[in-house]
Order: sequence, then C-alpha cells, then structure tokens
Amino acid sequence: MELDFLSPVNEQLLEEAVASNSLRSSLRIHSAEKAFPDLEEVKIAIFGVLEDRLDENRTEEEFSFDEIRRNFYRLFPGNWHLTIADLGDIQKGETVEDTFFAVQTVVNQLLKKGIIPLILGGSQDLIYGQYRAYDGVEQMVNLVNIDSQFDLGDADKPISNKSYVGKIVVTKPYNLFNYSNLGYQTYYNSQEEIELMERLFFDAYRLGEVTKDIAVVEPVMRDANLVGLDLTSVEAGAFGNFRIDSPNGFSGKEICALSRYAGISDKVSSFGIYEFSSKFNFPSATMLVAQIMWYFIEGVNFRKNENTISAKKEFIKYQVPIDDEILVFYKSPVSGRWWIEIPFISPANNKLKRHTLLPCTHEDYVEACNQVIPERWYKTKRKNEI
Repeated sequence: MELDFLSPVNEQLLEEAVASNSLRSSLRIHSAEKAFPDLEEVKIAIFGVLEDRLDENRTEEEFSFDEIRRNFYRLFPGNWHLTIADLGDIQKGETVEDTFFAVQTVVNQLLKKGIIPLILGGSQDLIYGQYRAYDGVEQMVNLVNIDSQFDLGDADKPISNKSYVGKIVVTKPYNLFNYSNLGYQTYYNSQEEIELMERLFFDAYRLGEVTKDIAVVEPVMRDANLVGLDLTSVEAGAFGNFRIDSPNGFSGKEICALSRYAGISDKVSSFGIYEFSSKFNFPSATMLVAQIMWYFIEGVNFRKNENTISAKKEFIKYQVPIDDEILVFYKSPVSGRWWIEIPFISPANNKLKRHTLLPCTHEDYVEACNQVIPERWYKTKRKNEI
C-alpha cells in the first residue's frame, strides 16, 4: 500500500473506553503507535478523504471523520465472519488532482488485493478518483449513485461535485457501461439532464418510486461495481439538523436498507459515502453515517457468491417468446433471485463480456410472460448496439 497517502487514526479515539466486544476491538486500525495494519485476510478497508475544494457550496469550516469513527467503534458487530481494517485518512493533496490520484491509487491497490474499499468522503467529485481506480481492473463498470441529482453537469467545464458524472462519461479510458441514479428529485434536475439520461439509456429512479417499494433497487445494486451515496439524498429530519438543505429524501431506515443492498451485491467492489461536511458533524448525523457503514458491512457478510461460473451452472432456465425475441431468464435455486440474458450483438462487440446476465426481478419474468419487455433489458441491449 502507498502508506504516504494515509495518515493514522486520531490516537484519542483509540484511548477512549469502549465495550470489549465492540467493533473497535475487532478492527485492524492504522495508528501512530502500531503503524499500518496487516491486510492479510482483510475483506473491507475503511478510509476517509478530507477533500472538499470542488464543492460548489463549500464553506471554510474544517471537518473530520472522528465523530463518525467514535460512533462506529462503539457499535457491536453482527454475526460477521470477515476482517475489517480502518486505514485512516487521505489528507488534501497540494491540488485536487493530487487527491484524486491518491484515492485512485489506494482504491486500485485494495481492489487488486480483493479488498472492498469503504470510503468516507468530503465532496462527491471524489467518485471520479474511485471510478478511475478501475482503469485496467474491469473491462466495463457500472456505477450506481444514490443522489437527489444526476450530477451530469457540463463536461466542457471544470469538474465539481455537481458535474463529475459528465467527466466520467467523456474522459478516456472509457470504462463506464451503465450509470444508475437512485432517488432523484425532479425539481433538482433540468429537463435537459433528464432527457440526456434517457438518450444515454442510463437508469433513473425517482425518490417516490424507490420509497414506494425499496426492493425495486435490488437488481440495480446487484449489477453495480461501484456505488456512491450522497448524504444530501437523506431528508434533513433523519439527521435532526435543519442546517441541511434537504427537506425531502430518504429516511434513516431507507438509506440503511439501500446501503445493505449495496453490500449484499456480489459485484459491488467499492462503496463511497460522500458530501460529509462540518454541518453533519453532530451526534445524530454522525451516528447515522456509522449505521450506514454498519449495514453495508452486514450486507457484505451475507453475500451469496452467485456471480461465479459454478453458481450459474445451478440456475434454472426459463424461455419466454415475445414477438421476434426469445427472452431467456434464470433463477437461482439458492436465493430465489432472477436474471435475464443479454444477447451478444456480434463477435466483434466486447462491451458485454462481463455483463451477459442482467439482474432482474420475478415481476420482470411475470411481465414478460404477459408480453411486456423489461425496460432495463431493452436499455442494456440498446447500449450494447451503439
């Protein structure tokens, strides 16, 4: 690991009294006294990134992740069978690009070790560094963003926490296959951006659609490689602080459920929690972030490992004729989850080498039996034809 990028956890947090069976007692922590932890057999590595210079609403108030860690350390683990490390924080680089490079390097090295990075971040443009870590690791990746806004922005303008997705789309190397937004609120997004999402065949789920039936996002999370969570997608009431400018949004319970869905996905290999700032630095908000982290780890612990060749051989196959198409569905006998096959367009097309099965729901299969083609299947097929 690039130790120069990571500063140790505040020593005071390690001296405070906690229950002997709390999370802190089981974590491998980067401390000034014990130095960098051994990453052998570590499954999840937590680290913070103290960067917010590209936040369009930035204040000069400093922030830290100490209170989040204090609350997280005091929680008790579930019935977990995995090893977790806390690697400390990446400090601001001389430039924001230096910080992006540090995030990219640390995430990339963790991915190569088969370790899932759990990132605590300042401004959400840091997802750009998280995404660039997949250069050369994955052929094409799917990004899921839990956010009230699409953050597409103007790709011709400098990157910010409101325009990083546009930079991801237009900047080489082109690794992005699909972008999905969960929880957008229409009045925060221009009609031009909404139409652009449609033209690019990206997925977007309105806040009301998700809160009505939160299980609708499970197949989307199941197909994600990296996930970002914008804390301002959570309603201010859930934080108990009305300095936060988000009267509508996910409840505390809903955001934790989304975090667990991200964790339980066999494909999600990095998870970032962003837009933390000084206005979140009070007990109920930092505790909610700690619980979001807890639920992600809980999800990882209960993965089904169905994204393997041997697991897929056990799937039950269903064929559904629709017009000139024959849709092929698969069901896992272990979890009861469903997938739909995306056909190759030509041998020369390699976009979908790792995306031949698209996660879906049982309802998609039922709809197909009623001669309705699933929308996500159509969008994915169209993207592969472009």
